[in-house]
Amino acid sequence: MSVLINKNSRILVQGITGKIGSFHAEDMIRYGSPVVGGVTPGKGGTEVHGKPVFDTVKQAVEATGADTTIVFVPPPFAADSIMEAADAGIKVCVCITDGIPAQDMMRVKRYMRRYKADSRMRLLGPNCAGVITPGEALVGIMPGHIYLPGRIGIVGRSGTLGYEAASQLKAVGLGISTSVGIGGDPINGCSHRDVLELFENDPDTDAVIMIGEIGGPQEAEAGQYARDHMTKPVCAYIAGLSAPKGRKMGHAGAIVSAFGESAAEKVEILKACGVTIVPTPSEFAPTVQKMLADRGLLAAAAE
Repeated sequence: MSVLINKNSRILVQGITGKIGSFHAEDMIRYGSPVVGGVTPGKGGTEVHGKPVFDTVKQAVEATGADTTIVFVPPPFAADSIMEAADAGIKVCVCITDGIPAQDMMRVKRYMRRYKADSRMRLLGPNCAGVITPGEALVGIMPGHIYLPGRIGIVGRSGTLGYEAASQLKAVGLGISTSVGIGGDPINGCSHRDVLELFENDPDTDAVIMIGEIGGPQEAEAGQYARDHMTKPVCAYIAGLSAPKGRKMGHAGAIVSAFGESAAEKVEILKACGVTIVPTPSEFAPTVQKMLADRGLLAAAAE
């Protein structure tokens, strides 16, 4: 079991003929991901890495049965690519593109409301690292070799901190069920809370690492969901404890503009919700080990 993607997913690469899209498509195929084709307008009928290229997502879905897509499309056209995927019936869309205008993402969010909640496409990103179910499928840009299959879920805004957590867990014999990047932009698709719900309902995930940062209310909302609905232990690391108030730090969403959006405030909110705090990025593994041991889950998670 996994969340969002697995070995049975059928994956498209939007922008597969571009330099970045082609590079990462090849890496995904090499990992063993079930990539079935690509989409670039005007390049239909060609092939990239042995996979057929189509002019539209709808054509690709009809020909291949694709249900998942990853977007490597330049910022001015990325929003249209996401909406095209939703219109074609894609179930999971990963948008890697950075620098999409906020107004464009507002248009995407409004567009997706036309679909019923139970049939609405799940969007990861933009500006995210993607999603990986180790040993089954990689839809993103993360280094697959650092992910050991296992029973710990990861959800985070930062791709590199997600890599660090996975690498530390692998070093102590703990693996990942699925690692999900939701992106660092202020307007994105799935939230921390959305992914926590998926992990709560996944029988093969025993515990969750949540990686957040300053700016926005997502981590606090996720903490409240964990307090009220989750039976599985959750730990969290919040980046930006030393960030000056009011200054943008890295991601477009990482700026404090309201009460409760600083790292220190988020840590206190999460503690009050019963979430275990990872004090520094070097302590992901020991924190998870202790959290699992306290629940009697460590032996099972390490199998």
